[in-house]
Amino acid sequence: MLKQQLRQQLQQKLSPQQIQLIRLLELPTIELEEKVKHELEENPALEEGMDAPDGFDQTDANEPEETDTDRANDNEADADLSLGDYLTEDDIPDYKLQELRDKADKKEEIPFSVSESLNEYLLQQLGLRNLPEKEMKIAEYIIGNIDDDGYLRRDLNAIADDLIFQAGMDISEKDIEPVLQIIQDFEPAGVGARNLKECLLIQLKKREPNEKTHYAERILEEYFDEFTRKHYDKILRGLNISEEKLKEIVREITTLNPKPGNEWGGTMESAMTQIVPDFIVDANNGEITLSMNNRGIPDLRVNKEYVAMFEDYSNNKANQTTERRNAIQFVKQKLDSAQWFIDAIKQRQNTLQRTMETIIQLQREFFLTGDESTLHPMILKDVAERAGFDISTISRVSNSKYVQTNFGIYPLKYFFSESMQTDSGEEISTREVKKIMKEHIDAEDKRKPLTDEELASILKEKGYVIARRTVAKYREQLGLPVARLRKEI
Repeated sequence: MLKQQLRQQLQQKLSPQQIQLIRLLELPTIELEEKVKHELEENPALEEGMDAPDGFDQTDANEPEETDTDRANDNEADADLSLGDYLTEDDIPDYKLQELRDKADKKEEIPFSVSESLNEYLLQQLGLRNLPEKEMKIAEYIIGNIDDDGYLRRDLNAIADDLIFQAGMDISEKDIEPVLQIIQDFEPAGVGARNLKECLLIQLKKREPNEKTHYAERILEEYFDEFTRKHYDKILRGLNISEEKLKEIVREITTLNPKPGNEWGGTMESAMTQIVPDFIVDANNGEITLSMNNRGIPDLRVNKEYVAMFEDYSNNKANQTTERRNAIQFVKQKLDSAQWFIDAIKQRQNTLQRTMETIIQLQREFFLTGDESTLHPMILKDVAERAGFDISTISRVSNSKYVQTNFGIYPLKYFFSESMQTDSGEEISTREVKKIMKEHIDAEDKRKPLTDEELASILKEKGYVIARRTVAKYREQLGLPVARLRKEI
């Protein structure tokens, strides 16, 4: 049986404005610039610039009172329309202070150079070869499948299938192999290789033949697995050479480039990964100055023509038809959207500013000296409590953001680290432990590298009681391989 009942329920939901702010907080500066450009294109009620129309200030001073009177006279027509928010909006947003902008203008711009891409360079070399039309099309398709590091990681059968279905070319793997060999003869040496072994062999074969290159080719062809795992004893026994000779051969192999395409930085991917700092921190004579990198973010304001359109509707009660009311509803939606976006940008800048100021307070010594050992243990909670924000807000601010200092550009996450206690009870940053580990690994005897157990013993002697598995975790975070792979002869 159906019945009605009354129930009181409390729910927490994010408003559209809050969702917009959260998304803006996560964006780094370069993506925020694109977001602002997109919003300017989509919303005609939002415009950039600081100059207000002549006489606008006088209108602003008179309009709020008239609008209130009009709303009192016609509640049905204007119950949901309010102009005050737009008429009292400052022409100059407070997040773009003139003083900071003048200071930012004095900073020298760092030019970005977009060089020729690897694929373009290979296509130029292909144009110098007198190949039949069929082989030329195969070569162009192969070059299009070469990765940025210079490798061809697609199977030749898959390439043949693509050419059959897309270009209508009846070819097989046997037709592609000789064309690939032509490409592998291009510069840089090693390009077009399908794996590391082939890449190194291509480079060796381009060098002047001698005893070292001969043995290096034999090692790569016959003992590649042993070489990568640094089982030098097996190589010595198999080639029947001295240890000194093997050392020279290994040195010859290590001079080869495992990623021949990395020297090209003009690809689209690399252009998109250019780092643009969100904050600029200057330290001079013990004083630290923080500024926001807002050079690519224009001043924003509400379009005064839309405000005038709204004002005209409110002042002309006789002409308030249904059609005009529908039009003014559209205007109000655009005005609301523009105002929300401006407020969200302001709040984003304020949140980022306060968060960065807090990080500077907690890591002041580092910003003055650039010494990594002066970094104090700091987690998201520490910054959140001091800045007055939620932990999730600090997490969004620190994600994909960078700060430019006198000592280089650092990601914001660089300043966050866990703490640990020494045997004397002193709290230190885990970054200090990693630094000590790296120093010992760099200074170790490469013929007998330090194991994780030995590193743990060394740290224990210095007062850092750490388990072996923790040492292994820190070593992996430093990007260092295990002892066996660090071994040299």
